[in-house]
Amino acid sequence: MAAPESSVYERVGGDPVFERIVDLFYARIEADPILRPMFPEDLTEGKRWQFLFLTQFFGGPARYAVKRGHPRLRMRHSPFPIDQQARDHWLSHMLAAIDAAEMEESARNEMRDYFERASTFMINREAEADNLMHYQQGKSSE
Repeated sequence: MAAPESSVYERVGGDPVFERIVDLFYARIEADPILRPMFPEDLTEGKRWQFLFLTQFFGGPARYAVKRGHPRLRMRHSPFPIDQQARDHWLSHMLAAIDAAEMEESARNEMRDYFERASTFMINREAEADNLMHYQQGKSSE
C-alpha cells in the first residue's frame, strides 16, 4: 500500500514557515491604505487566528478548531466591505508572503490556488466604481 501524501504543512516545514507567512502578510497589510482600515489597531489577535487557521487548513494540528470551532470564513468576514479591489490587494499580499517564505513549488502552488479561490469567495460588495452593467445617467462613453 502506498504511503499517504504528506500535507502542505509538513512539506513546507511546519509552524516556522507559517509564522513567517503571517508576519510577512501582516507587514504588508500595515502599509496598505485600502486594507489597513479594515483591521484593528493591534494586529496581534488577527495574526494569531490566521496562523492557527492556516496551519490547520494545510494539514497541521487542529488548534484553530479547538479554540474557535468551525472557521466559518464568510461569516467572520461579512462585517468588512470586501470588493474586488480589496480582494486583489489582500491576495497580492498573501501571494507575496508565500513567495517570500521560500518553499517547494508544489506546496506553493497548492497554497496559491487555495488563496485565489478563497479570496474570491470572500467578496461581499460590488465595487464603488462605475458598474458597466448598468446605464448611468449623465455618463457618456465618448
